[in-house]
Amino acid sequence: METVKTTSGKTPGEADAAPLKPGDSYVQSFARGLEVIRSFSARAPEQTLSEVAAATGLTRAGARRILLTLQTLGYVRSDGKYYALTPRILDLGFAYLSSTPLWNLAEPAMEALVDEVKESCSAAVLEGLDVVYVLRVHTHKIMSTNLGVGSRLPAFWTSMGRVLLAALPPDELRALMARREKRAFTRHTLTSDDELHAEIARVREQGWALLNQELEEGLISIAAPIRNARGQTVAALNISGQANRTSEQMMRERLLPQLLAATRHISQLLSASGRMHL
Repeated sequence: METVKTTSGKTPGEADAAPLKPGDSYVQSFARGLEVIRSFSARAPEQTLSEVAAATGLTRAGARRILLTLQTLGYVRSDGKYYALTPRILDLGFAYLSSTPLWNLAEPAMEALVDEVKESCSAAVLEGLDVVYVLRVHTHKIMSTNLGVGSRLPAFWTSMGRVLLAALPPDELRALMARREKRAFTRHTLTSDDELHAEIARVREQGWALLNQELEEGLISIAAPIRNARGQTVAALNISGQANRTSEQMMRERLLPQLLAATRHISQLLSASGRMHL
């Protein structure tokens, strides 16, 4: 399985972000509406008004106004007691995917890579302490997984996360290091600042990252950066497999060359498109 839970019961990367303070350019009601949307999840696909209010810290009256607004706009449905998101909510995420040329360029290359290596392939970007999955192409092998577009995992303990962290300015990396969760997910997890700094430095030097069962027993993955015309890392691509049938040596010798070829190809396409950023 690729599902990991923190001690709070949330999946890694779901820790609450630092609250923002309202200002002249901050629309609090809009922010509260987004919090209501985010309160729905695989663990809470349907909620009562009271549950939404508790999950968001809103009053029942405030939560009700937002839910009714979302319902009027077609993003939420209700049977009179329970509320749930509708498929229309996908429009919000699709707008990001469709407005970003990189993902249209990357998907065919990822599909070709999966056909070659017979392992799953994913693309992700960095958001705070998390990597956010933006594209995922599954192998035809039977694998138990619940990772999909929008899934979040802790950046320090994923191969794509380390590739993306390695590209950060030192001050930004140190700030994230200070905020990271201090726990081991498996017996293989690197937990000390010194270990993580050393590993990220190695990733920065070699240009790719290999992670063997640090986030979950049995999972192994290797990742490389996707870069724009300026050489800036804008996303990461990985190949993941099961450690009992895919060794570190196999990852390095058989899969890494094909992964690097794919990321170079996507990077060249992105450069040719003239886009500097996502």
